[in-house]
Amino acid sequence: MGGAAVSDDGWILRPATAADIVALMDWFRSKEDVEIWGGPEFVYPFTLETFRRDIRWERINSYSLFDPRGTFAAFGQLYLRKQRVHLARLVVAPTMRRRGVGKRLIGRLMAVGRSLYASSEYSLFVFRGNVSALECYRSLGFEVVDYPQDMPHADVCYFLTRPHELEEK
Repeated sequence: MGGAAVSDDGWILRPATAADIVALMDWFRSKEDVEIWGGPEFVYPFTLETFRRDIRWERINSYSLFDPRGTFAAFGQLYLRKQRVHLARLVVAPTMRRRGVGKRLIGRLMAVGRSLYASSEYSLFVFRGNVSALECYRSLGFEVVDYPQDMPHADVCYFLTRPHELEEK
């Protein structure tokens, strides 16, 4: 995983730690919250062990975003999927939603992804009912495209992609 990246505005994206995962678990208070974020296979109620397993902690690059005061603001993962930098399990702390934190997280994750993987596109999945997330992704240039045939949940999710060369917003 890449190291911490501090921006001019004081926000820090760094590889997630075990302590971040414990704090992250507290952001999900219901089965529905977890399913919207992690998918229907995500175990709820969860334990630290099942949570770490379900986010594939040992196998996927995981990052935490902190605001200038050092408050844990957002979490996301990325990996190479079908020659695209795939963004996964993106979430903003409940107390920080609707403030542009998701856009900050995604922008920084895309920059990390560009540095880690040879790819020309980004991709992500979103549940159709997660309107605020879908709006966020679209505002960053992601577009809904044909759903991958090899993936489940086509009836409840959208698949979005975005080329690297779009100007960062």
